[in-house]
Amino acid sequence: MKLGVNIDHVAVLREAREVNDPDILQALYVACQSGADQITIHLREDRRHIQDIDVKNIVMLSKVPVNLECAIDKDIIEIVCQNKPHRATLVPEKRHEITTEGGLELYNHSEDIKTAIAKLNASEIPVSLFVDPSIETMEKSKELGAQMVELHTGHFANLFAMLNSSLPYSNHSIKDLELSRQTLEQELANEIEKIKTAAKHAVGLGLEVAAGHGLNYHNVYKMVKISEIIELNIGQSIVARSVFTGLQSAVKEMKKLTTRR
Repeated sequence: MKLGVNIDHVAVLREAREVNDPDILQALYVACQSGADQITIHLREDRRHIQDIDVKNIVMLSKVPVNLECAIDKDIIEIVCQNKPHRATLVPEKRHEITTEGGLELYNHSEDIKTAIAKLNASEIPVSLFVDPSIETMEKSKELGAQMVELHTGHFANLFAMLNSSLPYSNHSIKDLELSRQTLEQELANEIEKIKTAAKHAVGLGLEVAAGHGLNYHNVYKMVKISEIIELNIGQSIVARSVFTGLQSAVKEMKKLTTRR
């Protein structure tokens, strides 16, 4: 299984003080040297972390493929085409969100998505769509012309954390998921089954399958067991772990956890 290391949160820390520290390129080099199969970055419209110059430098200097996440905004797509990453992953964006909250809405924006995919493909950039796991979204993704899907694992991660961590006792408890253990266990099992079914259906359609969002050192084993998923993109938990262990150790540990035996 390929591990895509998302280094956005290194840029978040840099932008907090508006200085070039920590250096995003140093994070790139360490991640590559520590076993990352891919580097993932997200060029947001609001430029809250990754900047245009970061995209240019990372694509030019990375020793492993670069997966560039972006919205379907025309100006952003033009920047992606100019920089030619190894893949573009189209994601939804909301100005006031803390992080991406769900999969791309494929139906209301289908023509814009189709146009973006065509433009990216014309620049020889394969496209993945970041989508919620369902048979319908797999079929729509194929219809729109995507070569790959990345299954949004945020709901799975939230259920897992509410069931298996101290999250319910913190200020960040998820109110909608303050349920009985029995209910959480059943909902978690249902969500994993949804991801499995979507992944299998996508492969049957000829799509490659990745997964990401909220994956960490405690829950990632559940995704590793799904054979149809060939890639995981993980960022926040790796950068958070690196505060205590260093980025090299954090990447190596995650790489070990995502290696199928």
